[in-house]
Amino acid sequence: MNKVVININITSEEFLKQYRLPKCMVNTVARDGRSIQFPANILKPFLLHNGISGSFCIYFDQEGKFQSITRY
Repeated sequence: MNKVVININITSEEFLKQYRLPKCMVNTVARDGRSIQFPANILKPFLLHNGISGSFCIYFDQEGKFQSITRY
């Protein structure tokens, strides 16, 4: 399984304002320099009162389809 590690720091207000729609995408740069895009809703389990902050590992299959995300 392929993976990418990202760092995220989003306030709860920003997340709810920018990413509330079901098909909203997050664009970011992974630690290895790759530009990646993924659905914002995969971050919802990590949303706390102060936002989402930390490093996360996103796992995807060989076709690039999302499989899982974990705190890294």
